[in-house]
Amino acid sequence: MNDLAGIVLSGLVAAVVGAAGAVALFALARRRVALAATLAPLVVVASVATGVYVSARAMFLSAADSTTVLLLLVATVPVALAVGLVVMARIRSVTTAVAAERAARERDREVELRRRELVAWVSHDLRTPLAAVRALAEALEDGVGPADEHVSRILAENRRMTTMVDDLLALSRLQSPATSPHREPVAVADLASDAVAAAQPLADAGGVVLAWDVAEPVVTALDARDVGRALENLLVNAVRHTGPGGTVRVTVSRVDVRAADGTPGDAVAIAVEDECGGIPEADLDRVFEAGWRGTGARTPDRADTPGSGAGLGLSIVRGVAEAHAGTATVANTPTGCRFTLTLPT
Repeated sequence: MNDLAGIVLSGLVAAVVGAAGAVALFALARRRVALAATLAPLVVVASVATGVYVSARAMFLSAADSTTVLLLLVATVPVALAVGLVVMARIRSVTTAVAAERAARERDREVELRRRELVAWVSHDLRTPLAAVRALAEALEDGVGPADEHVSRILAENRRMTTMVDDLLALSRLQSPATSPHREPVAVADLASDAVAAAQPLADAGGVVLAWDVAEPVVTALDARDVGRALENLLVNAVRHTGPGGTVRVTVSRVDVRAADGTPGDAVAIAVEDECGGIPEADLDRVFEAGWRGTGARTPDRADTPGSGAGLGLSIVRGVAEAHAGTATVANTPTGCRFTLTLPT
């Protein structure tokens, strides 16, 4: 066989082997991209080696010479494998970087979206008391209506705005990465008792019964101010969404938990159970979002009552839980909802 025929035969065989290897690599890449990148240089070496070996045999080289040529080509396999490993490492690095960048963009987008929603919610809710204060001040200036009633209403609207600003500052502080809770040994039952006492006037005004039960006394290190505020927010939310004659119950118990690495540990669970009628399942994951407004409860006679979206109150609860490496969850019960604040001991 002449040289030209040998070259053509070598090219054809190499092309066939290379095409078959490429098809196999494409199929493998759909499941394992890194492994396909590692094997790609080997496919190139295999196609070239096969073509050269077939051409050498066709040109009537001796078996010993053909074997020598094949061994020389096989010697390039480690180099090809090393190149494939480098390519695989580079692909993994680029893929990881792209995934991290995509996740960061998604987080930034979600944070910005929540920030805009929060700003819109605060702007809307602050406008109402501000308008009321302005109207009452103008009435006082014009001498219209009883002055003492106008002054008391102005003070009430001022307290309302102060509470909103305090909630904003508290949420901002809890979300700051430089902030850590001031931990000190605290009897959780005392915190629950204080929170119940603070919510009692609101419960009496709404005809709601407050009850609490301590299954096991727990003393643990936590930020008493933040946890106490979180409990008050949960109780206020529960009382406001429980109708007259209903009951809001607070329970404190010790529970077993597992860390992210599977290590077992102890925690204290503070549950606040109300009789609001429940929250739509689709809304359960959103009740802790800042400024979120829910739909009506499931109770038929309360269809026009807003759901458990409580402005910033429940967002503060979640912030307190996360600051203590704990969790804040909500679940429906037969008569309402159960909010649970779980804090590791």
